[in-house]
Amino acid sequence: MPENKAAKIAEPFVCGGTAATMASIAIHPMDLAKVRMQLFGQLNPGKPVPGFSTILTNMVKSDGITSIYKGVDAAIGRQLVYGTARIGLHRAISDEFKKRNDGKPINFGMKTLSGMLSGSIAVCIGTPFDIALVRLQSDSMAPAAERKNYKNVMDALTRTVKEEGLAALYKGLAPNILRGMSMNVGQLACYDQAKEMVAKLLNDPMTNGPAFTTQIGASLVAGFTAGTFS
Repeated sequence: MPENKAAKIAEPFVCGGTAATMASIAIHPMDLAKVRMQLFGQLNPGKPVPGFSTILTNMVKSDGITSIYKGVDAAIGRQLVYGTARIGLHRAISDEFKKRNDGKPINFGMKTLSGMLSGSIAVCIGTPFDIALVRLQSDSMAPAAERKNYKNVMDALTRTVKEEGLAALYKGLAPNILRGMSMNVGQLACYDQAKEMVAKLLNDPMTNGPAFTTQIGASLVAGFTAGTFS
């Protein structure tokens, strides 16, 4: 395979995985606070759930600034696998659909199908890291006698398999697949569709790819639809 063709195939996987990983690192404290807010309601029925900022502030006061990045290694591992797969596969599948459409842009239905296929495959690959991430984030909220005290993501993965079996790494796979499909349609398929619509509004010919303003506009739409769909 010629080098430039291999690079073209690898590009969406490398760029997508890198972007997903950097985004995950940036929003990790917010994701951690979200998980703790959800668990607080389950562990303390009837008590008011503390706010986002309260949870993070209390964590920093009691355990230091590094506590809000608990489980970040699992988040990175998840995005290196799941993020790389879902973004790279969507682009590869969409390109194949476009090729079969004589090089013409594909309709939203085909974009949606591409998002659903790539999202479901990526979830099947990345679910073990999802399990490890949630366990690392929630372990310190359990009673002291029940804590697992995982050291890192690999410790969480290996101990889960050893203590509960391989199937434990795939708990909740079915709803995760549905969420992954919805997320990919809302984020990637809607981004592709919004990009075409915004380019038309801004008279962007996209000769050498979309202009920065087109990308920003499409990203704003995709951010909203991804949050709504998932």
